Amino acid sequence: MILSIMDSLPSAWVMPLALGLFIVTYACLLIFSKYRAYIALGSALLFIILGYLPLNEIFFAVDWNVIMMIAGTMGIVALFIESKMPALIADKIIDKSPNVWVAILALSFFAGIVSAFIDNVATVLMIAPIAITISKKLNISPVSPIIALSVASNLEGAATLVGDTTSILLGGYANMDFLDFFVYQGKPGLFFIVQIGLIVATIVLYFIFRKHKEPVSIDEHTVVTNYFPTVLMLGVIVLLILASFIPDKPAVTNGLICMTLMLIGIVHKTFTTKKKGALKATIKEIDFFTLGLLAGLFMVIASISNAGVIDAIGELIGGISGGNIFVIYTVVVFMSVILSAFVDNIPYVATMLPVMGVIALRIGLDDPTVLYFGLLIGATLGGNMTPIGASANITSIGILRKEGYEVKTWDFMKIGIPYTMAAVITGYLLVWIIFS
Repeated sequence: MILSIMDSLPSAWVMPLALGLFIVTYACLLIFSKYRAYIALGSALLFIILGYLPLNEIFFAVDWNVIMMIAGTMGIVALFIESKMPALIADKIIDKSPNVWVAILALSFFAGIVSAFIDNVATVLMIAPIAITISKKLNISPVSPIIALSVASNLEGAATLVGDTTSILLGGYANMDFLDFFVYQGKPGLFFIVQIGLIVATIVLYFIFRKHKEPVSIDEHTVVTNYFPTVLMLGVIVLLILASFIPDKPAVTNGLICMTLMLIGIVHKTFTTKKKGALKATIKEIDFFTLGLLAGLFMVIASISNAGVIDAIGELIGGISGGNIFVIYTVVVFMSVILSAFVDNIPYVATMLPVMGVIALRIGLDDPTVLYFGLLIGATLGGNMTPIGASANITSIGILRKEGYEVKTWDFMKIGIPYTMAAVITGYLLVWIIFS
């Protein structure tokens, strides 16, 4: 129900005004990236004041399962990184690598696998120091190796429910559980599709790095003394899998699992270190900025949905394609690739997920899975095209800058573009073949 502010406007203005506010919000999110959370929350407040989101719908507009999953996973990842287990695994991989190109490809592949279960930025922060160490020992530039790690970590974000914020968004919206990313509707899920994409993209990396045949070794190995965070990481995976078998479970089950394990990790750290700052230290590692951004976006999207904007966008895309599902699917995938190369894929996916449902309804498609998966493939992998397309890319460039290396856009894109297209085209074809 629209409040008095809207009552004074002609009904024909209700949807255009909502669309205009949304466009302004999105433009501000792109221009003022440092203030995205405040912009999203401020826009949500404006929509509420105008009456697009009634007061009794505010709480339910936010997907609390998604919020808790992200927060809990962030806390567990912080403890896992602190334990140095990922660095130890990376050391072991390098020990088995005879030369630089094998080490780079192995580290890249390892970064991808780790990123299927851990945040992309965290993965880069864990493995980038290893790549820098190798580069310094061999007197080569670390730019290309770290770019390779970054793009691989982005690719695998679509592989599992906890791989990336966009995957968590899809899982929450489509009511998908952890196992659904492995086997969905009796068919190979996104995990296996992404792995094939990773293999194809790694072959591309081979042709880029094959000339680096210098021998490589590590003198000092990482020592791990606390294995409890590793148990917690495995616990997240196991419990999310077990939760997949519970019928009619509460909508916030996955979020509660992640938050509970994070709290267990904090309590364990407090008692083992006998330091009272464990809670504060772990909470500091939770990205409340992203959580605020998501909460605001959930409310904004609920508002424009109430105004009919989501339906209108769906009808527009369906009309342009003439109702042909293959054309719609192709447009969704490659439009997502192009847009995600320049814009944050979190607000984009959050906005487009309901649009996919509307499109499916308009063209009589009973199961929109192919559109959901196409959206995730395009939006998650598309960020690899440019250095500003994903948070992991920005993080990797920041690491290199601290080491005294300025990364030119083309230096990134000459690796990112072929890597992205190899993975996207593979995923695009496989999703269509399996789920069309």
